[in-house]
Amino acid sequence: MAFAELGLAPKLLEAVTAAGYTEPTAVQREAIPLALQGLDLLVSSQTGSGKTAAFMLPCLQRLLQAGPSRLPRVLVLTPTRELAQQVSRAAIDLAGRRGPRVAVLVGGAPYAMQLKQLRGPLDIVVATPGRLMDHLQRGKLDLSGIDTLVLDEADRMLDMGFIDDIEAVVARLPAARQTLLFSATLDGVVGKLAGRVTRAAQRIEIARTPEAAPKIEQRLLFADGHDHKLRLLDHLLSDAALKQAVVFTATKAGAEDLAGRLEDQGHAVEALHGDMNQGARNRALKALREGRARILVATDVAARGLDVPGISHVVNFDLPMQAEDYVHRIGRTGRAGRAGQAYTLAHHRERGKVKGIERFTGTAIPVATLPGLEPKARPERSEGSRKTGAVKWRSNKPGEGKAYGQYKAGNGGPRRSRPSW
Repeated sequence: MAFAELGLAPKLLEAVTAAGYTEPTAVQREAIPLALQGLDLLVSSQTGSGKTAAFMLPCLQRLLQAGPSRLPRVLVLTPTRELAQQVSRAAIDLAGRRGPRVAVLVGGAPYAMQLKQLRGPLDIVVATPGRLMDHLQRGKLDLSGIDTLVLDEADRMLDMGFIDDIEAVVARLPAARQTLLFSATLDGVVGKLAGRVTRAAQRIEIARTPEAAPKIEQRLLFADGHDHKLRLLDHLLSDAALKQAVVFTATKAGAEDLAGRLEDQGHAVEALHGDMNQGARNRALKALREGRARILVATDVAARGLDVPGISHVVNFDLPMQAEDYVHRIGRTGRAGRAGQAYTLAHHRERGKVKGIERFTGTAIPVATLPGLEPKARPERSEGSRKTGAVKWRSNKPGEGKAYGQYKAGNGGPRRSRPSW
């Protein structure tokens, strides 16, 4: 099927071609025709499935048909600043010349710049729930003209505690509107929210297929402790095949500390976390996109919405709090059909979390070791756990069974002297 068969206006078809789109993805084929009919939608699809275009193209067509207006007609809520900026860029790219007037309202960005955007005529508002509520409570934004509401990654927004803000925003919108909800899951609290904010919604679930899965080679490296983790990371970042990497940490302080350590070692590195203002975050991402930074050390704020073609490696220095975030983290590599590598560093006591990730993904992560950096405790798979990927632990004493196979990951190169951690 071609985009021309979906019912899109000629102007949008020209912009889609100019933006490099060739044929619609599964979620675009399913969602766009129904959205063009004005129906409410509940859509579940995997990361990288093309969902942004699936909701933005119908929104743009509706704007074209409605003509100019001083009040915004489309509101898109996203969980993070990075995703909001990605949606804004997509709206401009997909609209072509003389595209929509877009305001991006996110935390960490100066109020003055956002207020300037709100003073002019607007078509689309893309916002995080918290900052949008700030502007609404100050009386700086009128949502009475909204005819399309998009909740992008609704599950993530609920996980981040935005339920009250979302419901407060919805209460200010016209009842006669179209609502498009996109989420990794449509059950539980997401399903309850959907029941309150949509009307006779059509449900679309796009299953993950082997063809759609990114080409990411995953490896699990067990570490005896923090210092061992640092040595493993140093080896991985010294791999000549590594173009750019995102290293994920569990905390903001951990991201700053690790980035400082890598910078002391001579790496071109940037940090990214939620305590940074928007200007600092933009500079970090710009350095990565322009190739001036080779490594980005980040919290899960970068797990979604970050699309940099040069990212060849992802390293989970710390395990994610939720198994679902593992999928989003490693999805920063292997984009647009490219191959990528994802390494997860785990302490022995974290094997329960590893099993949780494997149950969520339905795939065992192959365990590997690096030459000269093997853990003292070695994993072996028991006879009854080969299909599930369960890990059995034993002491690494001489003579206790055969040696575990090693996985080579590039040349380590000379070691830099490292400061105390």
